[in-house]
Amino acid sequence: MKPNALRLASAIPLTLAALMAFSPATHAATCGEAAGGFGPWLAAFKKRAAAQGVSQSAISSGLAGVTYDPRVIRLDRNQKSFKLSFEQFYARRVGSALINRGRARMKAHRGTLDRMERQFGVPAEVVIAIWGLETNYGADTSGKFSIIRSLATLSYDCRRSAFFTGQLVDALRIIDDAHMSPAEMRGGWAGEIGQTQFLPTPYVKYAVDYDGDGKKDLIHSIPDILASTANFLKGHGWQAGQPWHPGTANYNVIKDWNRAEVYQRTISVMATKLRGG
Repeated sequence: MKPNALRLASAIPLTLAALMAFSPATHAATCGEAAGGFGPWLAAFKKRAAAQGVSQSAISSGLAGVTYDPRVIRLDRNQKSFKLSFEQFYARRVGSALINRGRARMKAHRGTLDRMERQFGVPAEVVIAIWGLETNYGADTSGKFSIIRSLATLSYDCRRSAFFTGQLVDALRIIDDAHMSPAEMRGGWAGEIGQTQFLPTPYVKYAVDYDGDGKKDLIHSIPDILASTANFLKGHGWQAGQPWHPGTANYNVIKDWNRAEVYQRTISVMATKLRGG
C-alpha cells in the first residue's frame, strides 16, 4: 500500500468515530424530523431558556409534561389556503355577514377605538378587519392546542427551528411575567395567542394593558386586544392619516402582520369596505 493510501486508510476510522461521537448528539440538540430525539432536544432547550433569563419556575411549570405533537407538523405542511388566488381567498374568508358584524363591533367599542386611534394612529377599520379575519371577532378561538406544546414541536422541527425557538422562549417569558398561566396558554396550532392571534414574541414586544387590570389579556379583554393590535402596527411604522392600499407605506406595514400576499390584500380590502368604500 502506498504512503498516501496508508494515511487515507488510517484516517477513515477516525473520521467515522468523530461522526459517531458528534453527529447524533449535535442533531438531537439542534432539531429533528421525528419524535425520537425530542426528549434530548427539550433538555437542551431548558438550559438555553435559563441562560436567556427565564426563571426556573417558569421553565418547570411551562414545560411540565410537554411532548411532541405530530398533528402540528401535519398542519404546518398543509397550509393550502395561502395557495389560493386573492379572489378565492377573499370569497372564502369575507362575506357580508363578517362585514356587518365588524361594523357592529365598531359601534359597540367606539370609545375604545377612538382612544386607540388617537394614541396609536391606526384606524379602527384596519384593526377590526384583522380581528374579523383572524378569529371572527373571537368566535373561533377554540384554544384546542397547547401553545407551549405546539411551539416546542415546531422549535424542535428542522423546518423553522430558529424562528420558533425564539417564540417558545418568549412564551415562557409571558408565564414568567404572570400575564398568563401555563393552563391559559391555549390557542392556535402554531402558537398563536388570543383573538388577533399574536405569536409570543410580538406579544412580549407590543401587547398592552389597555383596561388597566395589570394584565395583557389578549384572550378576554377587548381593550387589550384592540390596542395591542394597533400598537403592533404602529411599532412597524404605521403612518397616521395615510391610506393602506397596495403600494403605500401602510400596506407594507400590513405585510409585517402576515407574510401571505392574499392575506395582506384581504385586510386592505376588508378595511376599506368597513369604512364604506
